[in-house]
Amino acid sequence: MFFKLLKEAFKVKNVRNKILFTIFILFVFRVGTHITVPGINAKSLEAVSNLPFLNMLSLVSGNAMKNFSVFALGVSPYITASIIVQLLQMDIVPKFVEWGKQGEVGRRKLNQATRYISLVLAFVQSVGITAGLNALAGAQLTTMPLNWKTYIIIGSILTTGSMIVTWFGEQITDKGYGNGTSMIIFAGIISSLPATIKEIYEDRFVNIDSSRLTESAIFVAVLVVAILAIVYFTTYVQQAEYKIPIQYTKRAQGAPSSSYLPLKLNPAGVIPVIFAGSITAIPTSILQFLTSQNRTSSLLQNLQSYFDYTTVKGMLVYAVLIIIFTFFYSFVQVNPEKTAESLQKSGAYIHGVRPGNGTEQYFSKLLKRLATVGSLFLGIVALLPILAQNLLGLSSNIAFLGTSLIIVIMTSIEGIKQLEGYLLKRKYVGFMEITE
Repeated sequence: MFFKLLKEAFKVKNVRNKILFTIFILFVFRVGTHITVPGINAKSLEAVSNLPFLNMLSLVSGNAMKNFSVFALGVSPYITASIIVQLLQMDIVPKFVEWGKQGEVGRRKLNQATRYISLVLAFVQSVGITAGLNALAGAQLTTMPLNWKTYIIIGSILTTGSMIVTWFGEQITDKGYGNGTSMIIFAGIISSLPATIKEIYEDRFVNIDSSRLTESAIFVAVLVVAILAIVYFTTYVQQAEYKIPIQYTKRAQGAPSSSYLPLKLNPAGVIPVIFAGSITAIPTSILQFLTSQNRTSSLLQNLQSYFDYTTVKGMLVYAVLIIIFTFFYSFVQVNPEKTAESLQKSGAYIHGVRPGNGTEQYFSKLLKRLATVGSLFLGIVALLPILAQNLLGLSSNIAFLGTSLIIVIMTSIEGIKQLEGYLLKRKYVGFMEITE
């Protein structure tokens, strides 16, 4: 079905150009992930390649962090800045609230503010990561003296790279195919799959005694079944909808007087998982920097455990962040006040619910229930592989298997729907041109 849809899409020039443009941008991004920052000793990173916080950063940076490439920060600072700006619009900063109500003009101002905040966060994060990795690598991270000038140079390069990646994401969203941020992370995860499969194969079949081959075969079989179960479960939940019956007071003659408003069972989609991974990057980077200056501080080590997913504290923090962002982003995606106002203006109402404030309260209660289901779903799928890795001592690549699959599956589903929308729009446009 997918290949048939893709074949049909390539027949349409506009859609074909969008897909090819997206592929080109992702290709440039993947090339950049292999360009190490000048002056960095790449071999020194091998000693810290399996660190929990490094794996988390690699996930949200499109797997660029492990190479300490010019695109190592990826879209992580921009995502964190977006969260901050959205929070500031919730009656915290009056200016941001005002911009949020100004339509397209206000959106441009908010986007500009997001870029400035992400610029500052990117520099802070780059300095923290550089200092932390230098302290943990056990060898000199840079081929030059690591002083304040070196920090500024490396920080400037990584910050510039992050801004370029952010621009790539915006270009994909505006001129390409799919959501730019999700597509960049999606491309990084897909590109790392061959290395992950190779590592599992070598770990389970090459570097073991022949007497353990049966045990390894069983492990791989269980892993494949678990992946298929996650794929099925994630696809089912993402496709599930809650249909709200809608009645219309005035409709054109011949038009139906009733319809329904579909809400996804998981309204927030994949964004909370990306948010949770990104929001931990800033404090982790700062703590790594402070630890490098004072390694004996028990307070810093205790704080680090809250952002280390291999610890119970870290797992709980990760789960809580997913839950919080699921509720937060569900209300961002489906704003009860705006939805109720839109229905009232179009002469629509929900049977048994008063228009206006009553409809707003109805949507708020419904979103809370849907967000509860969505947060449980995302939390379970994201945490089960981490729990399995900690209990069974599996490879670090297994830990983020659930999170990676969520991102890949949901990005693919949204991409297919967008592709279907392009083709459906083309049919309607063609029909109108013929009838005119």
